[in-house]
Amino acid sequence: MALNSTTPDGAIIVLAGATGDLGSRIAGTLLKSGAQVRALVRPGSTGAKIVALQAQGATIIEASLQQRRYLGKACAGAACVVSALSGLQDVMVEAQTSLLRAAVAAGVPRFIPSDFAIDFTKLPAGTNRNLDLRRQFSEHLDKAPIAATSVLNGMFTDLLTGQAPLVLLGLKRIVYWEDADQPLDFTTINDTAAFTAAAALDSSTPRYLRIAGDVRSARGLQEAASEATGKRFRLFRAGSLSRLDTIIKVTRTVFPQPEAVFPPWQGMQYLRNMFSGAPKLQPLDNNRYPDMPWTKVRDVLAQRVKGDQRI
Repeated sequence: MALNSTTPDGAIIVLAGATGDLGSRIAGTLLKSGAQVRALVRPGSTGAKIVALQAQGATIIEASLQQRRYLGKACAGAACVVSALSGLQDVMVEAQTSLLRAAVAAGVPRFIPSDFAIDFTKLPAGTNRNLDLRRQFSEHLDKAPIAATSVLNGMFTDLLTGQAPLVLLGLKRIVYWEDADQPLDFTTINDTAAFTAAAALDSSTPRYLRIAGDVRSARGLQEAASEATGKRFRLFRAGSLSRLDTIIKVTRTVFPQPEAVFPPWQGMQYLRNMFSGAPKLQPLDNNRYPDMPWTKVRDVLAQRVKGDQRI
């Protein structure tokens, strides 16, 4: 896919988190577009992901995100710094702040933070720990003398066949809370990466870009799952949002797991936020790069069924 860009070919993009799932896909798309990618990795990092990045043409730069002097050298001459980091306070706030300061010191004009999520700007503080960290970093980012763009993508569609217990393929049930007709935003990791790469090469991006490869309510998920499998799915209402609040509170008390990035109660908080309707992404910027296709929920579920003949 060709990326529409107002940034010259061969532009330098600094990418933190390039060895992660999302980060590696962003790197791959940028490199295919002709950009130069400087992938920041921890000192001493080795392994297949490093080799794969090098094979694609990325420049590997070992630099601790706490060493601003080395980060500044890595950022020199870059058109944009992109963060695809994942973690808690030490990563999402402290490490990203170090990266931000290095970018500013090096004169980098643009910064894309690791904000890939539902629209946390519409949520009250305290309803989602991980999104609160994004909000905390955004306060630093908005004060910095650099143009910032956050890409908000809803939930990764890929999670519907794994970590997000909404589509139960084996039981042929769609689980939902409160309202079966509440619209929910879904975007695949691949599509999010492709859009982020395009945004990194686009010098005119606004503060926020909102995308959704598909918008489906629980009833819409029921339709998509039935079409993908050729079998009838039924809706299962797990309860009200107030009941989910109680479950979250109990789970967090019994299994706090404060050092885990994605403990069970964190996923529950995310679903609670989505089914509340508050962080619904609108308006959508899907058409900003007209050549970009979007993967639908039905397609993701069909691919999963194709790979598992037991379903």
